[in-house]
Amino acid sequence: MAFERILLRNVGRPNSEKIDTYLEHGGYQALRKTLHEYTSEDLIEMLKKSGLRGRGGAGFPAGLKWSFMPKDSDVTKYVCVNTDEGEPGTFKDRLLVERDPHSVIEGAIIASYAVGAHRAFVYIRGEFFLGVKRWMKAIDDAYARGFLGKDILGSGFDLDLSVHRGAGAYICGEETAMLESLEGKRGEPRLKPPYPAQVGLWGQPTLVHNVETLACVPHIVLRGPEWFASIGTEESKGPKIFCVSGDVQRPGNYELPLGTTLREIIYEHAGGIKGGRKLKAIVPGGASTPMLTSEHLDVPMAFETLSKAGSMLGTGGITTMDEDACIVDAALRLTRFFAHESCGKCTPCRVGTQRLMGILQRIEDGHGREGDINRLLGLCHGIMGHTFCPMGDAAVNPTLSSIKHFREEYEYHIEHHRCLAPLQ
Repeated sequence: MAFERILLRNVGRPNSEKIDTYLEHGGYQALRKTLHEYTSEDLIEMLKKSGLRGRGGAGFPAGLKWSFMPKDSDVTKYVCVNTDEGEPGTFKDRLLVERDPHSVIEGAIIASYAVGAHRAFVYIRGEFFLGVKRWMKAIDDAYARGFLGKDILGSGFDLDLSVHRGAGAYICGEETAMLESLEGKRGEPRLKPPYPAQVGLWGQPTLVHNVETLACVPHIVLRGPEWFASIGTEESKGPKIFCVSGDVQRPGNYELPLGTTLREIIYEHAGGIKGGRKLKAIVPGGASTPMLTSEHLDVPMAFETLSKAGSMLGTGGITTMDEDACIVDAALRLTRFFAHESCGKCTPCRVGTQRLMGILQRIEDGHGREGDINRLLGLCHGIMGHTFCPMGDAAVNPTLSSIKHFREEYEYHIEHHRCLAPLQ
């Protein structure tokens, strides 16, 4: 099914990252309209009507988040663009920054105007070397053309934007850990509440959004909230960039309406499973979301439908595994990632993920013991809901969901001391 490219409309054009290309195809028109036609209240109401939900994983309503920012013009406020994107299986924000950074800058300026912020920051993952260069060049060009700085487009609105490069810590994708890192501290999450909209960067109200969320904003301003809300499902509005990887013929980013089924994304757009093999397992929304099986292919990729299916939309990073995949090995690899990336602030995550990894490694190495499955489940339930931030829940999802759907593989490993998968 064909769908108009909205967020990826400039990707693929020659010199798509350059400001002249962006301007040639309607860039910064939404900003002009914003500054000369709308008040802050107009924009907040517009975003609420659009139904836009955050694309970074949590799916919180963007307009509601904007409305939480204080209205007092004497209060110093900040906007932060989260370009950390450390979730395995997710690579959409990186594409937007490298190929169309001005769409994100325009969204960030509009958001800053709406909440009354005059200082904004981009926080980008340390490994994104090209992204850092593209951000810096795009910001310099936006200043040169009058889209940033003093009296933007003669409106009287001022905004300064700069880039901060992180050191590659997954935990800094969590908004409060990112704020700690921006302040020059160790990247560890803060206790919530208070939320960043009340107490954020340097103790001031701060609006934090990821790249894809902000890239939606100019389109909502230009085409209206009703248009945006007409795309998607009842609770999941607008277009979404789905990252498809794993055992598919055509891995990549695919922009489709929220609510598109896994079957359509995997088999129509990504070309199906390599070599004509059968699909075995799906991680639908990035490494932190629970696994699904081939029986879930007709589940729409939307917040509410994936929740009912026992998983989450997350970032929309779809990882596929074919019939030859070892599920225990997949759970081990994912758990190893979370154990490595734990910030160490709380014991359940710091110690629990290491214990999970140790038992999974033992089972995968052919030394599984009777009772190991129950030990894994007990550890998972001891971690889930008991950590300082949501990473603890994320860390146990691969193990819990894989045991739920593929318990027989764990039992086979333990009983026969080898893998059930044919290629092992």
